[in-house]
Amino acid sequence: MVYKVKKEIEPQFTLLLVATIVSVLLWLASWYLPFVGYITYPLQLFATFIHEGGHVLATVLTGNSVQSLTVSPDTSGVVWSQGSGWFSQLFISSAGYLGTTTFGALLLAWMRYGLSSRHALYFSAGFIAVMTAVFGFAAPIFNFFSTVTVGSMAFTVFSGAVLAVGLFAVGKWASLTWANFATAFLAVQVLLNAVFSLVDLFFISTFTTAHSDAANMAAATGIPGIVWVVIWMMISIGLISLGLRLYAVRGMKAKNESLFED
Repeated sequence: MVYKVKKEIEPQFTLLLVATIVSVLLWLASWYLPFVGYITYPLQLFATFIHEGGHVLATVLTGNSVQSLTVSPDTSGVVWSQGSGWFSQLFISSAGYLGTTTFGALLLAWMRYGLSSRHALYFSAGFIAVMTAVFGFAAPIFNFFSTVTVGSMAFTVFSGAVLAVGLFAVGKWASLTWANFATAFLAVQVLLNAVFSLVDLFFISTFTTAHSDAANMAAATGIPGIVWVVIWMMISIGLISLGLRLYAVRGMKAKNESLFED
């Protein structure tokens, strides 16, 4: 079956296409021009906050406690939590990669239905602010720095604050066209980061014994980590496909098609 883009949403689809092309070009350029990586560095940190935030939400939803959330300068992250039970471990370990993909797909759906890009940026800023203040700052202090250092907490708080303020500023003061592009660019970057991270995890799980979410799943279930990586990849591909179909195919009705009008 061949899907066609609805004529009335061609401007939105073009916006997403441009954001995707720019994202891929920046990614490719960073291989040969290291300084280009500084452009996407804040977005990589943002994706890490979303990933770790997924772990946090899953931990809280299963009735467990979070000791700390840490984001490192190399864009890696970790959430220390106290949990019990096979289901809790499965849900918490899966929530990072799948949560990142879900966030990106929801941004696509948000744009497709003509909802305010400014509100999407405000929500993103608020989410980062809450994760930073509650689980990156307050939780480590409450747990007497048992799982973090002062330096790691300082970087987490600083980077989270910069991201939250930056997202809010774009949503508040950028023109609607640039706010729309920022939302599309954010969605694409989050989805690309989720895909690339799962590819990295595939090789890590295949050739090393390094600690990872897949290793946690293997320890909890006895099923090899590589199997869980493949499962997460399949689910992520399904979520991305669903998001793109909701965004672009003929037959969907949006509340507001005038995405570029002030």
